[in-house]
Amino acid sequence: MIIFAAMNKRSIIEARLGFERLREAVALKTTTEYAAYKASEEGISTDATQVEHRQAICDEMRVIRMFEASFPEPSYIDCIPFLVPLKGGQDYIDLESLVKLRSSLDLLRRILGFFSTPSSEKYPLLKQMSSSVISFPEVLRRIDTILDRFSQIKDSASEELFAIRKAIREQEGAASRKIQSILRSAAEEGLVDEEATVSVRDGKLLIPISSANKRKIRGIVYDESASGKTSFIEPIEVIENNNRLRQLHLDEQREIIRILTLFTDFLRPYIDDILSSEEFMGELDFIDAKCAVGMKYRGGKPVLNLQGEVLLRQARHPLLEEALKREGKEIVPLDITLNSQKRILLVSGPNAGGKSVALKTTGLLQYMYQWGLPVPASQASEMMVFNRFFVDIGDGQSLDNDLSTYSSHLLNMKEVLDGADENSLVLIDEFGSGTEPSAGGAIAEEILSVLDNRGCYGVITTHYSNLKFYATGSNRVINGAMLFDIRKISPEFKLEIGLPGNSFAFELARKMGLDEAVVKGAEERVGKDYVSIERNLKKIARNRKQLEERLVRIKATDRTLDSITEKYEKELSEIKALRKQIIDEAKEQARDIVNGANRQIENTIRQIKESQAQKERTAAARKELRDFKDEIDQRAVSQNDELISRKMAQIIERKKRQQERREKREAAAEIQSHQADVATPEQHKPAPEKVEIAVGAFVKVNGTDIVGKVIELSKGNLQVAVGDIVYKTKLNQVKPISNASAKDFYKAASRPSTTSSSLKPMSAQRLEFKPSIDVRGMRLEEAIPAVSRFIDDAMIVGVNQVSILHGKGNGVLKEEIRKYLKITPGIISFADEHIERGGSGITIVNL
Repeated sequence: MIIFAAMNKRSIIEARLGFERLREAVALKTTTEYAAYKASEEGISTDATQVEHRQAICDEMRVIRMFEASFPEPSYIDCIPFLVPLKGGQDYIDLESLVKLRSSLDLLRRILGFFSTPSSEKYPLLKQMSSSVISFPEVLRRIDTILDRFSQIKDSASEELFAIRKAIREQEGAASRKIQSILRSAAEEGLVDEEATVSVRDGKLLIPISSANKRKIRGIVYDESASGKTSFIEPIEVIENNNRLRQLHLDEQREIIRILTLFTDFLRPYIDDILSSEEFMGELDFIDAKCAVGMKYRGGKPVLNLQGEVLLRQARHPLLEEALKREGKEIVPLDITLNSQKRILLVSGPNAGGKSVALKTTGLLQYMYQWGLPVPASQASEMMVFNRFFVDIGDGQSLDNDLSTYSSHLLNMKEVLDGADENSLVLIDEFGSGTEPSAGGAIAEEILSVLDNRGCYGVITTHYSNLKFYATGSNRVINGAMLFDIRKISPEFKLEIGLPGNSFAFELARKMGLDEAVVKGAEERVGKDYVSIERNLKKIARNRKQLEERLVRIKATDRTLDSITEKYEKELSEIKALRKQIIDEAKEQARDIVNGANRQIENTIRQIKESQAQKERTAAARKELRDFKDEIDQRAVSQNDELISRKMAQIIERKKRQQERREKREAAAEIQSHQADVATPEQHKPAPEKVEIAVGAFVKVNGTDIVGKVIELSKGNLQVAVGDIVYKTKLNQVKPISNASAKDFYKAASRPSTTSSSLKPMSAQRLEFKPSIDVRGMRLEEAIPAVSRFIDDAMIVGVNQVSILHGKGNGVLKEEIRKYLKITPGIISFADEHIERGGSGITIVNL
C-alpha cells in the first residue's frame, strides 16, 4: 500500500505505477547537477495552483522548442560545483572552469535576450521567471581579454605573459636550429637514419639514435624506446637551451596562475548573483528535460478541473505504448471519467482484457500531471488534484515479513481504511482476490461500501459479481466493462463505462481448446442463474450500443435541421428586405413613367391652348392622366404584395412541418431511452406504420428529396428504385405520392442548374477540391453540415485523406464532429494530427 506522506512510500508508489522509469528518463535528459537532483528528488504537488503552474510552464517550453528557432539550443553547463568553492576562499579558478563559465554566461545572455523580445510575451511564465535574472556583460568582457577563441590563455592577457611567450619562441627557434644541425651531421656520419627527425619529450628536443651508437654523440641519454633499440639523446650543445626553455615554461605557468588569481578576485563580488543565475539555468534545464520526455510520448497540458472531475480523453499509458511500438503494434486509447456523482469506477471484464492497464493508466497519468510532466492524452482532457494516493497492485508477498498474497492485500486495505478520504485516489487491482471467493467477495464489498460512503475517488478492477451488483445500485460507484469481441473470442482493449463486464471464462476456455464436455459441465455447475446473468449482460451491452448509435444519428439530424431552419429564417429576413426594395423600385419606376407621360401631355395641352382648344377637353385630358398614374401605382403594389406573401406563407408552413417532425423524433428517442435497460434487441424494433403502398406506386422518403418507385414489398420492408439505384427502407420511413407529383418532381430535377458543381468535369472538381476545412468560429449547427458537405465532396472526387481544423478550445466542437464521423459511411478511421502539426486541434480523416 502506498501513501504519499513518506519518502519510502513514495518510492513504492512510483515503482508500482511505473513512474520511476519516467523520473529516470527525465534525469538522463538533464545536463546540470542541479536539474538532475530535482529530477531525482522532487515530489508531486498537492496544491492546484502549483500543479497548474508546473504544467503551464512546461507547456510554454514545449511550444518554444517547437516553434521558436531563435531560442538557444539547450547546452546548459554546470558551474555551481566550482563557483561554490571560489566563494568559500579557493585561491583561483582553473582554466577548464573559466571556459565553462564563459560558455554558461554567454548562453544566459542569449536566453535573457530572447525573453526581452516582443515575441516572448506569448510565454508569460517563463518571461516572469527570467525577469529577476541578470546577465554579466563585464564578467564576459574580462573573460574575453583572457581567453582566445580556442579557449586558451591569450598572449595579451598580461604584458609579462607576452614577454615570456616571446622569449619561449625565440629559445625554441634557436634550440631547433642547433639540434637540426647536429642531426644533419650525425646523419652524414651514418650514426642516425637519413629520415630521422627531432623528437620532443617533456619539452626537451632529442635526437633518436641506435643504442649501439649512443656514445658517439656527446650528450645525456634522456629516454629509450620500449624495445631498447633506440635511445633519445639530449646533445650537450642544447642542454642549456632546453634548461632555459624549461625555466620559461615554469615562468609562463606562474604568470597564468597570477592572471587567473587576479580574475578570481575580480569575480568574487559577482559569485552570489551568478549562482542565482545558474540556479535559473538549472531550472530551465529541468523544465527542458521534462518537456523533452513529454514530447517523446506526445504529451500535452490537460485542463485543470476544480469541480472534482477527472475526464481523460484518448489516454495512453506511455510505457506500454513504447513497448507496443517496438513490436509494431498500436495502443488502444482509453476514455476514463470520474466525477462528483460517480467517483469510483469498477472495471470488470475478461482476463488479459486491459483492466489493469486502465487502472495503471489512470494512476500514472494522474501522478505525471501532479509532478508537472506533460500527459499523453488529448489536451481536451480535464484533471483534478488529489491530496493522497493509495495503490494496491501486485501480490505483495514477503518471505521476510511472513506475508501471503491475501495478507498483504488486507494490510493494504487497512491502510486505505485508516487514511482515505474524499480527496484521495484509491487504485486497487483484482479487488478481493487471493482467498476463498465468498469470503473475499464479502470483505471486498464491505470495504467498497466504506470507500463509497466516504466519497473517495478510485479505479478498482474485479471479477466478482456481487461487486458489480453493488455498483449497479450505488449512487457514486459506476461499472465499467472491458469490451470483448465474441465472434473472434479476443479482447478489444476498449473501456465502456456504465455497464458491468463479462469474464467470458467459458468462451475463452473453448478458444483455448478445452474439451466441450468439460465446458458444458462447468456451465451446468455454476447454474442457470449465472449463465443467464452473463447472457443478459451481453444483451444489455448490445442494446445500449444500438441505442447510443441511434441517439447520435438523431442528434446529427436535429443539428442539420436546425441549420436548415436558420437558413430559411435568414432567407425570410432577406425576402422581407427584398420586398421593400422591389416595391420602392417599382414605385420609383412608375413615377418616372408617369412623370414622363405627364410632361408629354402638358406639352400637348400647351399646344391645344395655343390652338385655342376648349377648356373642357383640357380638363378631361388631365383627369385621364391622374387616373392612369393611380392605376399603375396600385397594380405594382398589389402584384408584389401577392407574390411575396405567397413566398412567406410557404416558408412558414415548411418551418412548421420541420418542427413537428423534430418533436416526433425527440418523443420517440425518449421512449427508446426509457426502455433500453429492460428491453431485448427485438423489443427495440419500432412498430411499422400501416401505410397502403403497393408495388409500382411512387413514394417519397421522409426528411429527404428522394422520390422513387416501389419494386418490392415484404413484411414492413420495401425496396425503392431511384434511377439506377435500389434504396432499401421501411414502410414508416416513406409516404405515398401521386403519379402527377412524381412527374413534377422528375421534371424539376431534370432541369439543368447553371450553378451546380456536378456539371463540371470530374477532373475540374478534383483540381478545385481542397483536402482541408476550417470550422473554427462556427457554431455547432453550422459546423456539422459544413463537415458533412466536405466529406461528401471528398468521396466524390476520390480523395483518400482529409483534415478538419476545429481548434482545441473546450473540445465540444471536436467531440461532436467525431461523433458524427463515427456514424458516417465510407470513413475508415480518424485521429489527431501529429503534435508538431497541430495535435488535437486538427482531426485527420481516412476515407
